[in-house]
Amino acid sequence: MEVLPFRPMSATSEVPAAFRHAAGDRGAVRLIREAISDIRSRRRLVRYLVQADIRKRGADTLLGNIWWVLDPLLQMVVYVVFVTIIVPRPTPDYPLFIFAAILPWKWFTATMTDSTSSIVGKDQLIKQIQFPKLVLPTAAVVAGAVSFAFGLVALGLLMLFYPDRITPYLLLIPVIAAVQFVFTLACSYLVAAGNVFFRDLGNVESHLLRLWWFLSPGLYSLAVLDELNIFKEHPALRTIVGLNPFAILFEAYRKVIYGSATPKEPPGFPDFTSLALLLVGSVVFLAFTTYVFKRLEPNFAKVI
Repeated sequence: MEVLPFRPMSATSEVPAAFRHAAGDRGAVRLIREAISDIRSRRRLVRYLVQADIRKRGADTLLGNIWWVLDPLLQMVVYVVFVTIIVPRPTPDYPLFIFAAILPWKWFTATMTDSTSSIVGKDQLIKQIQFPKLVLPTAAVVAGAVSFAFGLVALGLLMLFYPDRITPYLLLIPVIAAVQFVFTLACSYLVAAGNVFFRDLGNVESHLLRLWWFLSPGLYSLAVLDELNIFKEHPALRTIVGLNPFAILFEAYRKVIYGSATPKEPPGFPDFTSLALLLVGSVVFLAFTTYVFKRLEPNFAKVI
C-alpha cells in the first residue's frame, strides 16, 4: 500500500473554497446575501454561543448575572453623587433621569468589548473548525441584548420610587432597543474584524467609548446645551451633536421612561422621525460593515 507523504495543514486550509476566491470576484450584494445566509443557517450555533456566553458571565463572579441589575444601579449612584453634590444641577428625579441613559449605554459598551475579542478570542476554534465567522460577533450582540433585557429588572425596581412615571409608554422600550440593536450589530462587525488586524483596537476602544459617553447626553439633556452660548452662536455645532446616534437613543429612552426636565413634561412618545432616520442609517451602516467583514474573513486564519 502506497503511503502518502505528510503535508502540514496551511493556515488557509480551513477556509471554505468559496472564501478562497479573490475578494474582487464577489460583489457587495453577494457578500451581504452570503452573510445573511450564514447567520440563518447557523441559528443553532448562535443560540449555543449566546447561552455559553451568558453562562460564562454567571460563572465568573459570585453574583453572576445579577450584576446586570446591580452594576447600572451602582453607576447611577456614583453619577448622582457627583452631579447633585459636587456639581449641583436642578434636574428633578435625577436618578431616573440618568439611569435611562446608563442602562442602554452599558448594553452597548459591554457588547463592544465582547465583540472586539469575539474573533481573536476563538483563534483555536477558527483554526480547527470550518464555520462562518460572522456568527461570533452576532452571538455577542444577541447575548448583550439578553443581558439588557435582564437589566430592565433594575429599571423596574427604580420605577417603584417614581410611580407617577409608570406609564404605558414604557412598552415602547423594545422599539427603541430594536433600533439600538441594529446599530450595535453594525458596530460589532466592524470592531470584531478590525481587532484581528489591529490588536491595539481594544485599548483604544475603551478611551473612545468613555469620550463618546461624555459627548452624549447621558449626564445631561440636549435642552441644556441649547442654553449654552457656544451652541447659540454656532447652531451648526448643536446640529452635529444632535446627530450623535446615542443623542437620539438617550433622548428616546428618556422620553418614554422619564419624560422631560426642561421643560418639565411627563413621559410620552419619542421622536419617531429621528429613530426612523437612525434605523435607516444603521441598516446602511450594517450593510457596509457586513461587506467589510466578509471581504476580510478569508484572511482571519492567516493573521490569527
